Amino acid sequence: MSIPPRCLSLAAVLLVACQSGGPTKEELEIAKKTIDCDLAGERILLRFEEGEARMLMPDATRPILYQVPTSSGLRYTNGYMDLRGRGLEMQLTRDGMTMKMICKPYEIPKKPE
Repeated sequence: MSIPPRCLSLAAVLLVACQSGGPTKEELEIAKKTIDCDLAGERILLRFEEGEARMLMPDATRPILYQVPTSSGLRYTNGYMDLRGRGLEMQLTRDGMTMKMICKPYEIPKKPE
């Protein structure tokens, strides 16, 4: 017995509709490793992975900084930028200037209904 194509289409639409109610498991895992920072009025997202910090800058560039040993807190650098901090207290050094960032846990945006 074969299933009519229109039933398969309906099943696919229902499956997508059921899943769009909230964040996926993958989105939740990524959000746990991400913080949302304000640097002089500009938004920077930081996602921490094994041995690196991935940044999303206001100009849409995505620099990756690599973890280096430190006596306390954390430190990531790529030679041009240096990120230091502890918890949600972060400082970014770029072009010889160190600026304190105001950070908070990342919140997954609500999906449009």
